[in-house]
Amino acid sequence: MWLLAALFFITALLYASVGFGGGSTYNALLVLHGADYRLLPSIALICNMIVVSGGVWRFSRAGHLSIKRLAPWIAASVPAALIGGRLPVSETFFIGALGLSLLAAGSRLMVEGAPKAIEEKRDTPLWIMLSVGAGLGFLSGLVGIGGGIFLAPILYLMRWDNPRTIAAACSFFILVNSLSGLAGQLMKLDDFDALSDLGAYWPLFPAVLIGGQVGSRLASGNLSPSLIKRLTAVLILYVAARLLFRWFNLVF
Repeated sequence: MWLLAALFFITALLYASVGFGGGSTYNALLVLHGADYRLLPSIALICNMIVVSGGVWRFSRAGHLSIKRLAPWIAASVPAALIGGRLPVSETFFIGALGLSLLAAGSRLMVEGAPKAIEEKRDTPLWIMLSVGAGLGFLSGLVGIGGGIFLAPILYLMRWDNPRTIAAACSFFILVNSLSGLAGQLMKLDDFDALSDLGAYWPLFPAVLIGGQVGSRLASGNLSPSLIKRLTAVLILYVAARLLFRWFNLVF
């Protein structure tokens, strides 16, 4: 458990340094550790909330968080995350969906350049905000992620706002979807009488709390953001490969 806690600390540190929570990688580490797959999303979502809460608070105090502009995305994503979290899935499907999510996230970080300043904000059609928000929310609840790592490139592509405001939006998006997805997961866990098993993983929570704080400090320091992103991408892609190999063996 303590080795797993150390890996969670490193994951939280890397993800927090680039503005995300790390839910997908927490899940993957738990799968590779041999944990009950039914517990994984709940543990990952709790860790997500611990890591991004500090960022949301800092962004809000600095005036970068615009909940009003984010409201349509949230209105669609939160109920979808609850539905996704409540939906029972097989272990094979869960590992496959998680592996593919990690592969997409890691590939995005690996090729992503430095965010460019946006000269002019663009309005996003309501139907796009609702449909994308619902899709990301459902995925968030289903596999225990926050969805921010996928929302960020969409907002940049749409020229939604400047980099700091987008980072603030993604942190808040991760927080509320993790909370909603966790509610759905806990309802599902009650059916398996497995809620008490979550307590065995308590060392992971202080590990991500400390890692998230260290990562936030690194993000505001002199360490190259590009280097941090590449290191995070390498970690994600390595874990994705391990998961997909395991999924392949389950299927074939």
